Amino acid sequence: MLQIYKYILDICTTLCLFLIAPVLMAPTLANMCRPLKTLNDSLSHRRRYMKHNFPINYTIRVHHKEIFKLSNISKMRLNVEELDDLVLQRLWFQVNQGVLKKIIRVMPERHPSRPYTAELERRFRDAEGVFVESHPAEVFQQELPDTIQDIWDGLTEEPDRVPDSSWRFASPKSLLDNFCHTMFCLFSECFASTEAPQDYCDVSHWRKGRKKDLQPES
Repeated sequence: MLQIYKYILDICTTLCLFLIAPVLMAPTLANMCRPLKTLNDSLSHRRRYMKHNFPINYTIRVHHKEIFKLSNISKMRLNVEELDDLVLQRLWFQVNQGVLKKIIRVMPERHPSRPYTAELERRFRDAEGVFVESHPAEVFQQELPDTIQDIWDGLTEEPDRVPDSSWRFASPKSLLDNFCHTMFCLFSECFASTEAPQDYCDVSHWRKGRKKDLQPES
């Protein structure tokens, strides 16, 4: 009888893993796209609020891991074996949560960009809530690869314990540029072009877009 119970338990365990696996391997869930596109609507105004409303060459202090670029994603995909995009998406939320808090923290209450940044943070939290609800709890209980865990630990360390060598200075605009570019890269299914396919993880894609924006109007 004990062997029968053990056999049934093994079958149940296998079925659970079978049901969870597609969730772990599936592309971005459709219900994530709406909050991410809403977030992108706000990010499209970042030049006005994060550059024009700040002094020239203005920078804020952030953890060096919060300068999260496309090149960081490329390196992690190259160096971390079998790295799941879901892990990178979790890291993306953790990174930009801190970035938004630091940008808001340096703004006086009457700063002209504060309402914009507060709304951006609210939309970010909405997207994060949908992200968490779209996956089973087991996903967030899994151990992270060592490289990712080291980054995570650095981001969540108490500020007074972070060594001076880990701090960097970056402009609010550049931080939100990274925020936007990496979002398109990691959640590319939500931003798929109806025209020619776009590789949002390719730095040259964003350079082309920047050149186009800087062209004078005829």
